Amino acid sequence: MTLSLHTPDLIQKKRDGGTHTRAELEALVLGFTNGHVPDYQVSAWLMAVFLKGMTLQETADLTLVMAGSGEQMNLGNLPRTVDKHSTGGVGDKTSLILTPMLAALGLTVAKMSGRGLAHTGGTIDKLESIPGWTAELSEAQFLKQAREVGLALVGQSKNLAPADGKLYALRDVTATVNSLPLIASSIMSKKLASGAHTIVLDVKVGAGAFMGTLGAGRELARAMVDIGTHAGRQIRAVLTDMDTPLGRMAGNSLEVLEALDTLRGHGPADLTELCVALAAEALSAHGEDPAQAEARARQTLVDGSALHKFREFVAAQGGDAGYVDNPASFDVAPGRAEITAPEAGYLQRIDALSVGRAVLVMGGGRERKGEAIDHGVGVELLKKPGDAVQAGEAVMRLYHRSGRGLERALELLRGGLGFGPAQPAAQPLILDRVN
Repeated sequence: MTLSLHTPDLIQKKRDGGTHTRAELEALVLGFTNGHVPDYQVSAWLMAVFLKGMTLQETADLTLVMAGSGEQMNLGNLPRTVDKHSTGGVGDKTSLILTPMLAALGLTVAKMSGRGLAHTGGTIDKLESIPGWTAELSEAQFLKQAREVGLALVGQSKNLAPADGKLYALRDVTATVNSLPLIASSIMSKKLASGAHTIVLDVKVGAGAFMGTLGAGRELARAMVDIGTHAGRQIRAVLTDMDTPLGRMAGNSLEVLEALDTLRGHGPADLTELCVALAAEALSAHGEDPAQAEARARQTLVDGSALHKFREFVAAQGGDAGYVDNPASFDVAPGRAEITAPEAGYLQRIDALSVGRAVLVMGGGRERKGEAIDHGVGVELLKKPGDAVQAGEAVMRLYHRSGRGLERALELLRGGLGFGPAQPAAQPLILDRVN
């Protein structure tokens, strides 16, 4: 009997709240990946999962099936391997800072990263602000660089967890994206296939994040930690606030410049503290005392070792390392516009989603995969929530090119600002941890 003849039974089983075996998931998912099960049947199954959910065992089995649907990186010959994943946010340039910190601390980062889509930026896009830098390395080059430099970062391989790519494309057009087991398995299948022993997750929560509430973020973090533990990996998750953009810069070149400031020890407090916290989690997962781990992580931003490692990494992947020491070299859009405070008082709110959308409409992001982007446009936050402002004082600066998208960007940003006479209570950046 062919695989496709079994598929209606699997759809019915999940529709009625049943639990799939590993073999059933393999038949369905691998059959779809190999072209034996049609997309309309898998669409029906995805909706059944969306409505009925999956058990922890099912979610773990689904993840392992997806991870095994294509190539899997073998990092077994590399020491103390660690990977990091963020669920996406605005101004989130953490990987640019954290990965050289980890390499400077003696860990090995052999990482695959993606490009930005919609209002969230991508690490590859940001690094391509540096002329010559390439995300294209052969597997042999990738492993050699990881061994010698301690840090190698390439684009997501199409052959890595191909089942995830096919399933996500269907989820996107069948209103089944927002399913916890499907989100968790999608993220973790790529992380498991990437091969690192330790995985640190930064789960963003808030207006500019995929998970809008702390409760939803906790559920996703717990699901991913359980999957990683089930697969025999060391995994830590940190839940962080994304109501307000991280740091002060949003936009590719601007974010690289802010990352370099942070690597020099002069970055914004929130960005610095998050990178230190994530690095400490990675060290703790390898058995270090948490307090000592935090101190060691912070020291890499003081003694220049993380900056040196970033410079070495850029050069190894063909980039012009001179850009690391010459911020004026970066392409920053020449147009300027500012948003000012309408009255004296305090800045109450900056909606992260509005900032991300503003960068998008000015050309700094892409609506569809494959679109070209303008690395030089972006938004600078001159004030953050809780800061005092005077009437007419600038709170945001926009970097635009020939006015493209400027009016719409200004409209979005003004709609995402809130002012008031009282200073708002300070909100924590790190909301919770799941280990």
